[in-house]
Amino acid sequence: MAIKWKHGDEYTMYFCTFTCYKWMHLFERANAYVTVYKWFDEIKQNSQQPLAFVIMPNHLHVILYFPEPGYNLNKIIGNAKRFMAYEIINRLEEKKMNEELGFLHGAVTKREAKKGQIHKVFEESFDAKGIYSEKFFMQKLNYIHHNPVSGKWNLVDDYTEYEHSSASFYELGVVKNYKPFDFRFI
Repeated sequence: MAIKWKHGDEYTMYFCTFTCYKWMHLFERANAYVTVYKWFDEIKQNSQQPLAFVIMPNHLHVILYFPEPGYNLNKIIGNAKRFMAYEIINRLEEKKMNEELGFLHGAVTKREAKKGQIHKVFEESFDAKGIYSEKFFMQKLNYIHHNPVSGKWNLVDDYTEYEHSSASFYELGVVKNYKPFDFRFI
């Protein structure tokens, strides 16, 4: 039997990652980057802050800050994935991307279908690491911001040019699509 680890409020900051099903480029194909920004606005209303982020074509990295105890990280990420999944499916339907929709529909298990799930948009789990030091924070911040130019990606020549990242804000003071909470004042 697998043990399910629950993320508590032991840390005030978390580095979180979640991925589209089978690493499909669903954020890109559905042009659904704005759904992440909508989620950021939603969590800000609950005093939770995105400090840094990068929205890749098939996954999201974000550093979340929780100024108040009592949050449920599993629930926050679960709700985010559910909200974004609806938006992504709607956008795929509008674009008549039937092959992708069929694949995502076929991936739903019987157990998930009984719960009403129609498409599998994200991988089941997510990764969350508590940020416990400035050194670890800076390591994750640099990892997030350099993601678009690392490994196979090469999405831009300069990581500060990637439009779905907080890198330009922290490096140049320029907001591209979304201004994260400025952690320097925490």
